[in-house]
Amino acid sequence: MFMGEYHHNIDEKGRIVLPGKFRENRTKIVITRGFEQCLYLYTIEDWEKVVQKLTELPFTKKDARTVMRSFFAGASVCEFDKMGRINITSPLVNYADLTKECVIIGVNDRIEIWDEKLYNQFMNDNQAQIEDIAENLFEVPRETL
Repeated sequence: MFMGEYHHNIDEKGRIVLPGKFRENRTKIVITRGFEQCLYLYTIEDWEKVVQKLTELPFTKKDARTVMRSFFAGASVCEFDKMGRINITSPLVNYADLTKECVIIGVNDRIEIWDEKLYNQFMNDNQAQIEDIAENLFEVPRETL
């Protein structure tokens, strides 16, 4: 499980250090476009689970084709260098609008990389609604008396 929030800079070559806890016992990771203009990173094993779910979608549905294109066209396998960095391709850097200061967060089965300004804006925009969102997601049906 990935969790926590870390702040690292991306360099001019698109390299960024991932926190040590996110690199433990791994040499490779899959990176792709995420939602809300961030990047998703998966272990090889978790990427295979995502691929399985995506391949079960009906290709005759336009929404399925759109999501599959986004995930697969942007995906690449990254290897960690000796300094614990990965190299993010320029299309992904542009997609996520990564400039210098980035936020790397653990979100259970994936890691997300955000531009710091976009992450702060997203959190500020959603902070007031988090309680309502959680209540709606975890609403327990009332039992009949």
